[in-house]
Amino acid sequence: MADLFPSELAVINLGLPAFGQDIARQGAAVSSPEWRPPAGGDPATVAALTRMLAWPEAKRQRVAEANREAGKRLVAAQPVAVAVGRALDLVPGMTRKHVLHAGPPLTWERMCGPVRGAVIGGLLFEGLAKTREEAEKLAASGEITFDPCHHHQAVGPMAGIVTASMPVWEIENRAFGNKAYCTLNEGLGKVLRYGAFSQEVIDRLAWMRDELGPALQAAMKSHGPLDMRTLIAQALQMGDEGHNRNRAATSLVIRALGPHLVESDLPKAVVAKVLRFIDGNDHFFLNLSMPSSKAATDAIADIPWSTLIATQARNGTDFGIRLAGLPGRWFTGPATMVDGLYLPGFKAEDAAPDIGDSVITETAGIGGFAMAAAPAIVRFVGGSASDALRFTQQMYEITETENSAYAIPALDFRGTPTGIDVRKVVEKGILPVVNTGIAHKEPGIGMVGAGLVKPPVSAYRNALQAFVETYADK
Repeated sequence: MADLFPSELAVINLGLPAFGQDIARQGAAVSSPEWRPPAGGDPATVAALTRMLAWPEAKRQRVAEANREAGKRLVAAQPVAVAVGRALDLVPGMTRKHVLHAGPPLTWERMCGPVRGAVIGGLLFEGLAKTREEAEKLAASGEITFDPCHHHQAVGPMAGIVTASMPVWEIENRAFGNKAYCTLNEGLGKVLRYGAFSQEVIDRLAWMRDELGPALQAAMKSHGPLDMRTLIAQALQMGDEGHNRNRAATSLVIRALGPHLVESDLPKAVVAKVLRFIDGNDHFFLNLSMPSSKAATDAIADIPWSTLIATQARNGTDFGIRLAGLPGRWFTGPATMVDGLYLPGFKAEDAAPDIGDSVITETAGIGGFAMAAAPAIVRFVGGSASDALRFTQQMYEITETENSAYAIPALDFRGTPTGIDVRKVVEKGILPVVNTGIAHKEPGIGMVGAGLVKPPVSAYRNALQAFVETYADK
């Protein structure tokens, strides 16, 4: 043995930790780097990655060029709020018998409790039903068309329900000319998006339709377009991350629109109520950051050969993604449970699975991907300030580029990680980090907490495998 090892033995252990521990007990120096098999060792996904590696250089270069183009479009996006109006008037393809929902396609029979509750509330609000029982019967009758918000250039938080009379924001991506839409934010607690449909919920929706929407429309007409890119960039400097912490951004909106509300011809009492409502709703800006992110990601919805993710969404039943290089195709896995903090009186057993289109913020490079800019978010979703930094730093490993417009002070003003590459997600086993609210599993109750959630890896693996099959012979 002395002849075999004339000098002191140094070992790199890539196996089980116990292997290295046994050698260390013999006095040898052992280094145990973190190592895991590609794609978690999943045979079908490893085979897909291997096939891609074996593609000719010219073919692999087409993927790289497509991803660079997609990354450039995400960074170049210029979302601007241009109007507020009725969904029926603004949202493409909207009709009085449409009910839009969050996430991938879904039928009434497969809807989770919060989505069912929000559908009931939406039908009651529109006057299409007078009671819960009538609403449930109508929803199951086939007379109502259920579509994902994403199929109508829209997004919706949590249940994501959009009906014809609801006021919506209209966001235009000035860099590429596409538009996106989202309802106005109701606040927290018992609200429609969490599945509540009591009379107070319906009354609030009616006030938003009759007073809040028209007031914001008047203020927007007086102010002119609101530059969302600038507002989000400022908010990141002020402790927001654009998904679950929007206190600074909401304040910036009040500063921008407040004078125009005061100077309008609206009754003083209406203006006061509108300003108080926005001031008391720190999540008001969420329904602006979401369509701003949607407007950015829709610009990469159809880029052949790109492996970047153009859409992520969930509906409490399924989590789904769409790739830039496979336009229109959903790849889904079961919606997972959120690990988080609960409001007094609620516990994990009360929670519905992950739900909502708000993960579009992470898809565009803010939200959970910008948690390093918002250490205070951990008081809402759990974890520590160091976790917030770690999450953002980890996301650089699965993204194509960085958005210098969205700079993070705690990272020496490094741009947020932007452009999720499905190859990197499955190869490295690093899932996109998402922070989110938690809805009660039963319809009609509402919000019960907030936290962090891990999407189902199967959606990403299935998307990669489909991409390889699609482009294998091209």
